[in-house]
Amino acid sequence: MTTTGEVPTEAAPEQRDALVGRLFEAAIATMDVFCVYVGDRLGLYAGLADLGRATSAELAERTGTNERYVREWLEQQVATGILEVEGTAAEATARRYALPGAYHEVFLDRSSLNCLAPLLRLTVGVTKPLPALLQAFRTDGGVPYPDYGVDTLEGIAEMNRPMFLNQLGTEWLPAIPDVHARLLADPPARVADVGCGTGWSSIAMARAYPKAEVHGFDLDEASIALARRNAMAEGLTDRVTFAVRDAADPDLAGGYELATAFETIHDMAKPVEALRAMRGLVKESGAVIVADEKVGEAFSAPGDDVERLNYGFSVLHCLPVGLAERPSAGTGTVMRPPILRRYAAEAGFSGVEVLPIEHDFWRFYRLNP
Repeated sequence: MTTTGEVPTEAAPEQRDALVGRLFEAAIATMDVFCVYVGDRLGLYAGLADLGRATSAELAERTGTNERYVREWLEQQVATGILEVEGTAAEATARRYALPGAYHEVFLDRSSLNCLAPLLRLTVGVTKPLPALLQAFRTDGGVPYPDYGVDTLEGIAEMNRPMFLNQLGTEWLPAIPDVHARLLADPPARVADVGCGTGWSSIAMARAYPKAEVHGFDLDEASIALARRNAMAEGLTDRVTFAVRDAADPDLAGGYELATAFETIHDMAKPVEALRAMRGLVKESGAVIVADEKVGEAFSAPGDDVERLNYGFSVLHCLPVGLAERPSAGTGTVMRPPILRRYAAEAGFSGVEVLPIEHDFWRFYRLNP
């Protein structure tokens, strides 16, 4: 070991070479992410799925894009092992390309839990304000959420939408018997969905519980505008409403049977105040449910894949968003259970229960009055 400023006296070639190999592979994978983003946003995968097998000219015509660019993208996708090609030895413009049937769900089925195109779109989105992030590192500043743009906003929405629509009302809430029963019962329950984003959690609860009335609150105007469009498209505007509104508004106090916050507390500059507001939203018999990242109970090294993914998003997005407002708790994506328990205690809750809901990426909490 050496101290800061010293030149290492002993090299570890195997360790060095392993890191070189790892970073080289990571660079290739990064190129894959951005090229998949191109194919997704320009409809190239959808065009191939529609055409079956196509030349670069046929796909370009189908998608309204430039043949030469499309040809290069097709060759990259074959080189990296995503697309199939017929006629490898043929002239470049004569080759025919296809998207394997097994990959249609991954790229095209927005309702599937196996669709990863939104995750890659989000991954690209969080790199948008990199110069501002570097400046934040140097100046103790933050990066406001709107600066991350539409790819981040819609990437989060598209990534979480299948989970909400497929699991929230069929697996997650039914695993909390008293909450599930109240949402099904009369008089109709009222739900406050705090930090609702583009509204898919609110919409999913309204779809699963036909008697419930759901109010979604968020401070991001672009998210709320999209949430309203989503509710209209789903035909649920009679029971789902969205507002740019602080959940701490005293006019909302005590008006709900359930308050929820899905994957949002860690982004907030003032998580204790947010949890205190949620506590105030519900009636004496009401419930407060929080879902957030399923990171380890304590820091460990090296981390597993979930930990690595969350730390990446934390450095690039969640921490700078949280630090854009001051004062800030500066939580970041990696909000471990002891941190949430501390926030909940400071907000006036008597305890926090980890709910028996199995999920690869989220942990579910019930905050007790």
